[in-house]
Amino acid sequence: QVQLVESGGGRVQPGGSLKLSCTNSAPDRSTYVMAWFRAPPGKDSEVVAAINRPGDSTAYAPSVSGRFTISRDNVKNTVYLQMNDLKIEDTATYFCAARRSTSDDLPFRREQYDYWGQGAQVTVSS
Repeated sequence: QVQLVESGGGRVQPGGSLKLSCTNSAPDRSTYVMAWFRAPPGKDSEVVAAINRPGDSTAYAPSVSGRFTISRDNVKNTVYLQMNDLKIEDTATYFCAARRSTSDDLPFRREQYDYWGQGAQVTVSS
């Protein structure tokens, strides 16, 4: 059973930074493509970033490119999302997602991921 647990959410002022973490309980954790999605209040969820299995290829939504960085540590079973220069519109519940994969494709559709965390709230407010 794969369990994903997010941590690191909170409240920050515009321009501030937060770092989210997601631990993966799967024993074969390095076979998973990982991603972050977010669900803003009253809106559908959207992809934020994805990272391949070894961690040497990443992709970002245009709205966060240059501000957010996704990374992973397969020894620590953890994927991270470093969020800098946060904006009010980044306010959302952030979800970690995992896709069992034998390739290094970086899918951006929610239905392409197999496992989900419970979510971490990020609030950007002055």
